[in-house]
Amino acid sequence: MEGLDALFNPSSVAVVGASSTPGKVGHDIFVNILKGGFTGTLYPVNPKAKSISSVRAYADIQDIPDPIELAIIILPPQQAETAIQHAIDKGVKAVVIVSAGFKEVGGEGLEIERRIVSMCREAGVRVVGPNCLGVINPKADVQLNASFSARMPKAGNISFISQSGALCTAVLDFAADKEFGFSKFVSIGNKADVDELDLLRYFHADPETEVIMLYIEELQRGPEFIKTVKEITGGDRPTPVLAIKSGRTSAGAQAAASHTGSLAGSESVYDAIFIQSGIIRVESINELFDFGTAFAYKNESALGKMRRKVPMGNRVAIVTNAGGPGIVATDMTIHSGLELAKFSEETVEALKSHLPQTANFNNPVDVIGDAAQDRYENALAAVIKDEGVDGALVILTPQSMTNAIGTAEAIVRIAGRSHKPILCCFMGIIDVSAGVKYLQEHGVPVYRFPESAAKTFGALYRYSRWLNRQQLAPFPVKHDKKRASEIIANALDSGQTYIGEIGGTELLKCYGFNVLPTELTTSAEAAGEAAEKMGYPVVMKIVSPQIIHKSDAGGVLVGPDNKDAVMAGYNTIVQNAKTFNPDAEITGVLIQRLAPKGHEVILGMSRYPIFGPLIMFGIGGVFVEVFQDVAFRLAPLTRNGARNMVRSIKGHKLLSGFRGEPKTDIATIERMLVGLSDMVMDHPEIKELDINPLLVHPEGEGVTVADCRFILEKPE
Repeated sequence: MEGLDALFNPSSVAVVGASSTPGKVGHDIFVNILKGGFTGTLYPVNPKAKSISSVRAYADIQDIPDPIELAIIILPPQQAETAIQHAIDKGVKAVVIVSAGFKEVGGEGLEIERRIVSMCREAGVRVVGPNCLGVINPKADVQLNASFSARMPKAGNISFISQSGALCTAVLDFAADKEFGFSKFVSIGNKADVDELDLLRYFHADPETEVIMLYIEELQRGPEFIKTVKEITGGDRPTPVLAIKSGRTSAGAQAAASHTGSLAGSESVYDAIFIQSGIIRVESINELFDFGTAFAYKNESALGKMRRKVPMGNRVAIVTNAGGPGIVATDMTIHSGLELAKFSEETVEALKSHLPQTANFNNPVDVIGDAAQDRYENALAAVIKDEGVDGALVILTPQSMTNAIGTAEAIVRIAGRSHKPILCCFMGIIDVSAGVKYLQEHGVPVYRFPESAAKTFGALYRYSRWLNRQQLAPFPVKHDKKRASEIIANALDSGQTYIGEIGGTELLKCYGFNVLPTELTTSAEAAGEAAEKMGYPVVMKIVSPQIIHKSDAGGVLVGPDNKDAVMAGYNTIVQNAKTFNPDAEITGVLIQRLAPKGHEVILGMSRYPIFGPLIMFGIGGVFVEVFQDVAFRLAPLTRNGARNMVRSIKGHKLLSGFRGEPKTDIATIERMLVGLSDMVMDHPEIKELDINPLLVHPEGEGVTVADCRFILEKPE
């Protein structure tokens, strides 16, 4: 952590490439540090200048007579390489390379960046950048603005990490408008050395950081990122992490041979990373600040410690002086995964004793437009004490009797006595400004619109569920890893990269899946005999390396229940396949005993560089790409992760016994998901796979593989 500490709390800074020309980055960064009131010692380095902004300049960093902890480099790549070698010789602990022209342009720039990182790592010097905005620490005992943003933000308890320098300047401007404070602020650019994970670890250990904000364009670490961040967000000393990810589209979905591959775009990978690591994903910069304010919201516990205010449940009470905004808040509350709290008789009685008869005593509580601060105080005090209420949303619209500052004072008093979160919406700008300012000064989250407050409460609840999630014991497992390896090796040795049901069912059997009696036949007579042997009814499927989606080719026949029907079906399926693709090589027709009826789900996997196997679960069968009701998680998958995955799809209701239907064997689905995760972790040769459909039977009766396909690839 020492190198990173030198980035944010240096006692001395050298700006290498400082300029005396206003408007140049080297000038502006130096002046920003100087005028920002940096409490350490600042040195400009420029061989052609005697002084910069009246501060004596040095020709080389090695000429500075005192020790230097942090070097800010603002030079073209070749000069930067030489300057950094001199900085290492000088004994710096950290370097920030602001200038561009490195990895992002390729060629010589990439090679220079690699050499710089290599020399710095050998010397134990940490590097931020290249191609970045810089670092900021606005705390009074540091006041470092080593960036080309002229604006020093207010000091606060939220740290911000951004891959984009341009976004940083916009965020700082936005924060100033909202009077939003930061503990630390850093732009990481090319991430040649220091990346998000290094900084997340550092900020988690930082006593001045309560919440971490993250702007991501791409991650370069997968499983390690999830493992580490899971401890940061949900361990013994949790720190919330809020992330905004650029480029939220499905354009990254692969042109793949499996349903999983075609549905699993890069956004699915990032969604999985965020869910599995406990990161709260936000949709916009505005939402990032909305959520950040609430996640930093704390009050003193009975033990004298400051405790973050997160709801224990999703039951919200709304107190408003206007019907319309109350209805909007109600709609948004439900849309955000919350529900309106039902008040106890005691709470309703308390409300009736304090509010006029025209008020609404049920949720949302309408204290009527002419409400002064006492009505708000009495109503909020009553509902927040209710054991059936997990938090409150207070809405105020400016009307003739409204006392915004008095109401704000009342809210702060009640909030100070309660461990439950209270979020406010003071609608308007001028008439409510004093009340808004008072709430902000006392740390109570306040928003301009009820939608923002409701969505923020929903995010707090999601984080609460993450903090209080169950930790289930792992499933007892016994896999035949050796036999599975043999099946895969035999296929690859014979040049086979596609495995259908013939080898696929045996492969799945090695990992605990229930598979059906299956036989490959090459004639109508053989098909009839196979069906007679395994029992009717059966399913018949074409087998061809060129025909992966069999139904599209008319290559599937379900339910023949006698030998003549099977023999006739054989000829029909083969003819359909030849018509569909005259060049297809027909291996034969697979005869499989018809599975017992069940709900159709899909299990699948698509392997990604850096991140590894991405597992998919959802509603399956022929409708998988129509409804796209699927969830994704990165392997390895825990029992907890499997349970969360199954419950996250809309079709979970169907599996749970919807409208009198029997509940299905969800526990076995979860076990199979973990088994699938184990299989793809054990065998990196599996590039993609689908089990579609997996038939789920009533509770206690298990699941059955009805169809499967594997795409193999020799690891490099």
